[in-house]
Parts: sequence; structure tokens; C-alpha cells
Amino acid sequence: MTSAAVRKGELTRQAILEQAARMAARVGLEGLTIGVLADELQLSKSGLFAHFKSKEALQLQVLEFGIARFVERVIRPALAAPRGEKRVHALFEHWLEWPKSSGLAGCMFVAFSTELDDRTGPVRDRLVQGQKDWLDVIANAVRTGVAEGDFREDVDAEQFAHELYGIMLGGHHALRLLRSRGAVDRTRRAFARLLDDARVAEKAKG
Repeated sequence: MTSAAVRKGELTRQAILEQAARMAARVGLEGLTIGVLADELQLSKSGLFAHFKSKEALQLQVLEFGIARFVERVIRPALAAPRGEKRVHALFEHWLEWPKSSGLAGCMFVAFSTELDDRTGPVRDRLVQGQKDWLDVIANAVRTGVAEGDFREDVDAEQFAHELYGIMLGGHHALRLLRSRGAVDRTRRAFARLLDDARVAEKAKG
């Protein structure tokens, strides 16, 4: 097989996963099947089966696609910010933009978490690990903020990550479900209070 043919096949797979991720954000992972996706893309079931082999494999690949895009659109650009509070702030801002920047119609991880929270299996396990990894990224950025002298030495990085996650979930609920016009501003104010509580006294006053 030529390199051009391999590249064409890879582009096809990426296009399939892009559409599958958009579908999953609408219908959930359980609603995402090879047959439904084939109908949506007007492709043969046998052709999609050759790519994914099973419904579970398709779901896992969609989840991996979403995680990779989150790293690309949120984590990587935020980690380019200076160490300390600026990096924590960058993580927050890129996360706030994620439902738009993802191109997937909302936050797929919020939707999948609701769907999979009381289930078992490898798809749930991968989602859980991805979310734990994200909380670790936040906590590590906070620890760096402590080391840089931006945050108090007694700041609990895991607690900060937990509270920030709660703020973002509340903001998502207000924006997507309640369609509150003030959702983004309220989310930013809640984050500002969390930051202010974490700062060293001199910087909090300034």
C-alpha cells in the first residue's frame, strides 16, 4: 500500500471519528452504534466494521478522540503559559472555551459522565481515568503556583481542583441547560474568588 493510500485511510478514519464524536454528544455513547453511524455517514456497515470491529471499540475510539482534542485545545496551549497563577488562569480560560473550541457541540465529557456514572466496563474506566488525569493537571499547576510563590504554602491542590471542577460543572449547567445569559460571568467570578483565596496575602491584597 502506498503512503498516499495510507494517508487517505487515516484521513477517512479521522473524519469518521469527528462525526461519531458529534453524534455521541447528541445521542450518547449507547446511542452510537456502527449501524447508526453508517447511516449517518452514508457508508457501508462492513466498511465501518473494518475500522472499529465492535460497538465498544467505536465508543472507546470516540472517547480517545475527544481526550486527544481536549489535550490539543485546552491543556497544551495552557501549559505554554508562564508557571504559577498565570498557568492556572490559562487552564481555566481554555477550559471555559472548550465547548466552543472542541467543535463537538458542548462538552462530551459532561454528557458521557452522566450516562456512564453507574455503569461498569472499559469505556467508563477510560472516561474515569481521563477525568482523573485532568484533575491531576489542575492540581499540579496549583502546586507549581505554590512553588512560584503565587499561592499560599498551605493550599490544598486537590481541593482546589475539586472546587474548580464544581465551578465549571455549575457553569456548564447554567449555560447549556438553563441558557443563562450571565453564566460565563458568574463562572469567572466564582473562579476569581477561588484564586483570591489561594493567593498569598500580599498578592490577594494587591
